[in-house]
Amino acid sequence: MAETAAGVGRFKANYVVERKIEPFYKGGKAQLDQTGQHLFCVCGTRVNILEVASGAVLQSLEQEDQEDITAFDLSPDDEVLVTASRALLLAQWAWREGSVTRLWKAIHTAPVATMTFDPTSTLLATGGCDGAVRVWDIVRHYGTHHFRGSPGVVHLVAFHPDPTCLLLFSAAADAAIRVWSLQDRSCLAVLTAHYSAVTSLAFSADGHTMLSSGRDKICIIWDLQSHQATRTVPVFESVESAVLLPEEPASELGVKSPGLHFLTAGNQGTLRVWEAASGQCVYTQAQPPGPGRELTHCTLARTAGLLLTATADHNLLLYEAHSLQLQKQFAGYSEEVLDVRFLGPEDSHIIVASNSPCLKVFELQTSACQILHGHTDIVLALDVFRKGWLFASCAKDQSVRIWRMNKAGQVVCVAQGSGHTHSVGTVCCSRLKESFLVTGSQDCTVKLWPLPKALLSKNTAPDGGPVLLQAQTTQRCHDKDINSVAVAPNDKLLATGSQDRTAKLWALPRCQLLGVFSGHRRGLWCVQFSTMDQVLATASADGTIKLWALQDFSCLKTFEGHDASVLKVAFVSRGTQLLSSGSDGLVKLWTIKNNECVRTLDAHDDKVWGLHCSRLDDRALTGASDSRVILWKDVTEAEQAEEQARQEEQVVRQQELDNLLHEKRYLRALGLAISLDRPHTVLTVIQAIRRDPEACEKLEATVLRLRRDQKEALLRFCVTWNTNSRNCHEAQAVLGVLLRHEAPEELLAYGGVRAALEALLPYTGTQAQPGVGDIPGDVWIPPDLPLSSPERHFQRLSRTLQAATFLDFLWHNMKLPVLSHTLGNP
Repeated sequence: MAETAAGVGRFKANYVVERKIEPFYKGGKAQLDQTGQHLFCVCGTRVNILEVASGAVLQSLEQEDQEDITAFDLSPDDEVLVTASRALLLAQWAWREGSVTRLWKAIHTAPVATMTFDPTSTLLATGGCDGAVRVWDIVRHYGTHHFRGSPGVVHLVAFHPDPTCLLLFSAAADAAIRVWSLQDRSCLAVLTAHYSAVTSLAFSADGHTMLSSGRDKICIIWDLQSHQATRTVPVFESVESAVLLPEEPASELGVKSPGLHFLTAGNQGTLRVWEAASGQCVYTQAQPPGPGRELTHCTLARTAGLLLTATADHNLLLYEAHSLQLQKQFAGYSEEVLDVRFLGPEDSHIIVASNSPCLKVFELQTSACQILHGHTDIVLALDVFRKGWLFASCAKDQSVRIWRMNKAGQVVCVAQGSGHTHSVGTVCCSRLKESFLVTGSQDCTVKLWPLPKALLSKNTAPDGGPVLLQAQTTQRCHDKDINSVAVAPNDKLLATGSQDRTAKLWALPRCQLLGVFSGHRRGLWCVQFSTMDQVLATASADGTIKLWALQDFSCLKTFEGHDASVLKVAFVSRGTQLLSSGSDGLVKLWTIKNNECVRTLDAHDDKVWGLHCSRLDDRALTGASDSRVILWKDVTEAEQAEEQARQEEQVVRQQELDNLLHEKRYLRALGLAISLDRPHTVLTVIQAIRRDPEACEKLEATVLRLRRDQKEALLRFCVTWNTNSRNCHEAQAVLGVLLRHEAPEELLAYGGVRAALEALLPYTGTQAQPGVGDIPGDVWIPPDLPLSSPERHFQRLSRTLQAATFLDFLWHNMKLPVLSHTLGNP
């Protein structure tokens, strides 16, 4: 039983959040500054500013109205950021400081859908859902133009690159491009050639040519002098962004001849380069398409030479513009996190499986992210082999994959297997050796997959692609979905947990049934073997965790505390404690010996699906439906050391205090006692002073030499002492000193003096009789009632008098003749 190991390892007492990986981009526009060092993107009510080098969020800007941000733009000089919210307010930011410099009404009658700066960074154009286009002077703070005539939402605005032309372009729901003259305040032309929404506009360096892209699968080259289309290029995909490349040779991108070349990003998920003159595709990115990889945005930072793209899965990919070599990957939004694992021999990386076919691998030290593609449907579960280089994933696509990380941190898929007829919801790797893995599926079966020896001897994926895995054993284990499988530390036993409310124990490798664990009232979400004892832990939708003996399949303990389903459980502290996570968003730490919940960790807002502990047992990792991945650090030793140091310091100070009192150094002793914030110790010092033959003079000299903050603390202590008859003399003595020697103005300036006086008055006599008693000053308490309150006693006498009067009234109004007749009197 696990209790037997209680003395082997220390108990954990607390975890704190060491780091969070949170959503920072939920779709829409993303923009780089001119240097390529900062990335701007929208996440709900905030615009997040990331440092590209580290991936850290430097600023998270939110308007006062706390409404969703509908549009934003950074000025070409990188100085001004403007955001628009659903509350129809525009905010101008000093984004480096994170402060709003100006806030004004957008005047649009519907939210602002798009905005852009002119090349001089002085004019801002906004396009609204009300069909209006407005131009604002950012320097002088007023609206300069209001253009009407666009039907529906204006979703695209762009200034001509030559500021002297004073031209503004807009696109709305009618698939037309309107050219507005700021000088004439009129519409110069309406360019109609697209048959679907226009998604982007780009201009040549000389300003004579414009490129437009649309969801009608064409890109159009326009002559801006004649306002005519000169060429239509079919690109065979819905294009979300088109970017004109610099007019210079780039052989790696197929740009070998002079002339206009442009790059497109669309629903096929690949970047392609086109020659405008011939309409030919000269380069296609070597990247297999997959679900969630559709490109939704693309922008070019020319000065930095970087290209930024956004995918439908809210991933941001940063490329070197001249070669399209991938530089950085950012996972902007993980949606619902379904599983998490530490990766690497020293737990240097973490893997995250979210509501997506992609896996995300984060390096903890640098925040670098690698997005892994391979599965074609949502990845449901993960597990890592013993050495930490290999890990397995399973998904709704009915397959299982094995991945390998090399020493450089790069991950590739090295093996895959399929054979289940429904979603594969759980996977577990062998514990003793890297020899096999087990999967459980909604088809109610488990499969055992041996790892080929060739796979273990190679450091990279074979040239022919991933090795195919073959299932060695298939066993129907339950009557309902299998939610969890676990392999014992000796690789000889397998536990399965199912929606049929039971867990079962099997002998490997042939999956022979050994016994059934019955007792939960609802389905099981997790099963886990203890690393130290022959015990199995199960977590259930009935809100409980149970421990079972493997010898006789009996229930040893039940842990109750979660208000909803318990989704994951793990053994920590060498098998003496448990960590559990639930649908209530809580993570709980349990001590097995006494069934006590030691700590409840509350940092998630939704179901905590993923829970994993590090190899050194000093950190834990959780992932939840709130899109957060949280790294927890065990701070038990640190807190114990801190508490021990505090106690040692207290002992030292107490000894110092005793020495000071013995030496009659009252001022130093009083100051030390006040700094310890211990009223009783301060009282002891005051009593020691008052026992001195020259008590009055010494108390007066000591109190008056205190600092003001120390006098404030002393007055606060007096309030407490004054309510106790044994300590009231000391309180009154201190009050006497303060009242005699401190000016009223100084006393009123003390912090909390008014509340202190209100608390002192009811317990302090107000009749001055100098010379009576041993309390100095003009504050006197009657000797027989040292703590009594005249007000309290008067109220008590009043209540007694009222009761006596009422009794007298009752007596005089009783029917006395009847009473006399009853007693037999004539």
